This record gives sequence, C-alpha cells and structure tokens, in this order.
Amino acid sequence: MRAVWTAIRSALSWMYFPDIKWTDIIDILIIAFIIYKFLLWIKTSRAWTLLKGIIVVAFFLAFAAIVRLNTILWIARNLINVILLAMIILFQPELRRALDELGRKNYLSRLFFKSEGSKTLVENSLSDKTIYELVKTATQLSKDKTGALIVMEYFTPLGEYINTGISIDAVVSSQLLINIFEKNTPLHDGAVIIQRNRVVAATCYLPLTDNKDIAKTLGTRHRAGLGISEVTDSMTLIVSEETGGISIAHRGKLYHDLDETGLRRQLSKLQIVKEEKSLIGKKRKKGGRKDGREREERLFRIRHV
Repeated sequence: MRAVWTAIRSALSWMYFPDIKWTDIIDILIIAFIIYKFLLWIKTSRAWTLLKGIIVVAFFLAFAAIVRLNTILWIARNLINVILLAMIILFQPELRRALDELGRKNYLSRLFFKSEGSKTLVENSLSDKTIYELVKTATQLSKDKTGALIVMEYFTPLGEYINTGISIDAVVSSQLLINIFEKNTPLHDGAVIIQRNRVVAATCYLPLTDNKDIAKTLGTRHRAGLGISEVTDSMTLIVSEETGGISIAHRGKLYHDLDETGLRRQLSKLQIVKEEKSLIGKKRKKGGRKDGREREERLFRIRHV
C-alpha cells in the first residue's frame, strides 16, 4: 500500500499532498459521524427551531463586525459566557434526551456485558400468557370504555417511575388489571407498570410528551404513554375512556385504533421466543449458515412489523 501511495505521489508531484496517516482517516470519519448524528438529532428535536434563532443572531453579529458596530460587539464579547450558559439551559431537555438515547444504545453493554444485557432482555421479554392477559384486558376495557394505562418495562429500568406509585408485585391477569382500572377504585388513577411479567406498581406518574404534533383530541393518558416511550424503550398500552380505542406507544410513536390482532403484533415486539432461537441453531447445523441467516432475517422482519 505504501509503494502504491509513493508511486501516485511521484506521478502527481506537481500537486501538494499532505502526509495522511490511517489515524487521520479514522479521525475524520469519527468527526464526520458525530457531526452527522448531531445534525440528525437537531433536525428531529425542538433544538432545530432554537438553532435557527441562533443562526439569525450569528448573522446579525457578523453584520455588526463588518460595519464595525463597536458597541454591539463589546456587549457580545462581555456576554459570551452568559450566552453559553443560557444555551445549556435552553437545550437542557434536548441534551438530557440525547444522552439518554446514547445510553440506551448499550454500546458498553454489548462490548463488556453482552451476556448480562441478553439476560435482562430475556427476563423482561413478554411471555405468551402475559400477552394473552393484556389483549384480554384491553378488549374488555375497550368494550366498557374504561380508561387504562399499562407500561411494560424492557431494557431501560423504570425504577424512578415505579417509586411514584403503590407497590403490588402480582402475576399479570386480566381480572387484576380490570379491577385496578375500574372507575372509583383507589388504584384506577395513574399507570400500571409491568416488570418481568409481573405487575409491580399502580397509580404511577409518567412524564408527558412535549410533542406538539399529536392530535389535540388525545388526552392525558395518550400524552403520558407517548412521553414515557420517548425517554425509555418501554411499551405502553392505552385504552381511551372516551372512545374505547386501543393504542400502543413505543419508541416515540403512537399506534391508534388497534384490534386484537394489531395489539398482539405490537406486544410481540417485546417478546423473545426461546424455541425460535433453538430452531435457528438446529437449522444452522443441518443446512449451514445461509439457511440459518435467512430464517433470522424472516424472524427479524416479523418482530419489527
């Protein structure tokens, strides 16, 4: 490789070539990736509007520098520290959400705690019985037009939200959940949180979403369900008290008016089927890597429909 690079430089000796090393290329790629992710994050958050305002102020200061508006430039120089502090305060929710999303990527867990992370996912995976009970509960509450808010924990711990409610620790059953959300009962107000296929708390408080694009007809339950899905990887089952409609909030998206099939499909996204994994291993032993990989891809598409 060095000989090829030397030959190219000698052939184009009339041009200037900086001494580029592999570390420089890696450095450039990392910086480009960070800038790309930063711009993508800004564009998909409220920070995009604030950034446009900052750009307007920057153009105004550039104009002041060109025409030598010394008073304005003196004020800007003396307020630079205050402006930087104000930027951190203004972008605090977005910065917190960005760091939270970075932590949820589980880069360190994949590198150093891969087995522990996989164990957590398996433990928090919804069982067939839990999905059956949730679908049965949602269907019955929808018929009765009884509001409900049920959060299923996945990888991100929900301890801070569990602590806001009343501890229960019971097996998931439609009778229990229907009784909790029955009107005029002590536990009907707030959210129920399910952890490791058990009801661990009720009457929990959830953060409301700041998304301004959701329909004005949606109430506090939908806003709370969408809010918790934006800051964690949990899934929230919502039953509207006004219309009886069933919705799912997951990863910042809201899926409306689900029937039994659609609800079961959404809940299956939090399900890891051990039997399917064993079938993949057997398939690989019999038919080789290609067949096993094709089956994995089919299962991945099914789980992410």
